Amino acid sequence: MPPDMKSVETLVELITREVLVAMAEQAMLETTPPGQQCKLQCAEGLCVTTCMDRVGEVVSAGAERLTYTLGGLPPSENLAYMIDHTLLKPDATPDQIAQLCFEARKYKFASVCINPTNVKLCAELLRDSPVKVCSVVGFPLGATPPDVKAFETQVAITNGATEIDMVINIGALKGKDEKLVARDIRGVVKTAHAAGALVKVIIEAALLTDEEKVIACLLAKEAEADYVKTSTGFASGGATIDDVALMRRVVGPDVGVKAAGGIRTREDAEKMVKAGATRIGASASVKIVQGAAQAPASAQGAPVAKGY
Repeated sequence: MPPDMKSVETLVELITREVLVAMAEQAMLETTPPGQQCKLQCAEGLCVTTCMDRVGEVVSAGAERLTYTLGGLPPSENLAYMIDHTLLKPDATPDQIAQLCFEARKYKFASVCINPTNVKLCAELLRDSPVKVCSVVGFPLGATPPDVKAFETQVAITNGATEIDMVINIGALKGKDEKLVARDIRGVVKTAHAAGALVKVIIEAALLTDEEKVIACLLAKEAEADYVKTSTGFASGGATIDDVALMRRVVGPDVGVKAAGGIRTREDAEKMVKAGATRIGASASVKIVQGAAQAPASAQGAPVAKGY
């Protein structure tokens, strides 16, 4: 029986990619200065190398083209457990934050995602609850220095946050300063992980080219972030199925992908999960889990439940 040429071509492509990556890894090892440790991550035709000194500080980072693709789609789980119930409006009142926590307890959402000033209140209201407290860092522009983001992270954790959603330095990424972006992410990850907190890296996909999205995700993966996240919800666009699928291919099966921004219905959320999302960020969480046309009293100004 003659060989299936399509299968042969696929096999040749896979072998070629593995050889190219092996060559890149060998070249990296040969050029790594003494006393430094470098990591290589490749996906979607790009590789990113980040080098760190003995204390884990980023000393260099850069991206180059190389054909190689990572993949793997995590299984879908109960939708409510995948949702970060979100209220990040600047005018959110303590009563609205309390209602958010009440709903998170009731529907068993993964976390509440709130501004840093509300972390203490949420930590108190969600004490002895499986619902986590998620705070944002460098939000929503990502334009604060790495040291400030690391400090914000420490303050949020001290106040009770166990998950951190940080915004990368978008301008630095677009200016091809991968070293600054890597240092930006690394500082938050080191601070958070030292306290046992998770980190989700917001890349603000609506402002990036596909190549920049890949580089951002690879840098986040190299920094050992727990998730990459599509959007703040404050830019020109939110989560798209294509962006979620791209991010999932880049980070592979071992890093989470959070879709956020513009997800308002159960159908929206399920499409994102099918594309590879393992977390959903939404303010319409109650409506999503109920699958109804309109949700009951929500965190946007609804009466606060007794006890909260």
